[in-house]
Amino acid sequence: MPDDLGAALARLWQTVDSRRNADPAVSYTARLLARGRAKVAQKFGEEAVEAVIEGAGGDREALIRESADVLYHLLVLWAVAGLDPNDIAAELARREGTSGLAEKKGRDVL
Repeated sequence: MPDDLGAALARLWQTVDSRRNADPAVSYTARLLARGRAKVAQKFGEEAVEAVIEGAGGDREALIRESADVLYHLLVLWAVAGLDPNDIAAELARREGTSGLAEKKGRDVL
């Protein structure tokens, strides 16, 4: 994975984080955050569905755009939920070296 992605996500997180106390009248991110966790989660879900549709459809450029929307809205969801990217990085590090099947089985309740 290119370093550009990590750097872009870090900058995006800094922007989202800096909008927590911004004026919702001038910041889309602040407006989303002000709507609360449920609305932010709903918006993330909508964007994820749009990415799924574009992923199935085969339009590369549309999938790129929708993927960027998904990542942005995921970071806004983390912010409204009080998470930090380091929380997710720690979970990913915990899972390293574990088979995806084994990790999934460890979470299955049924």
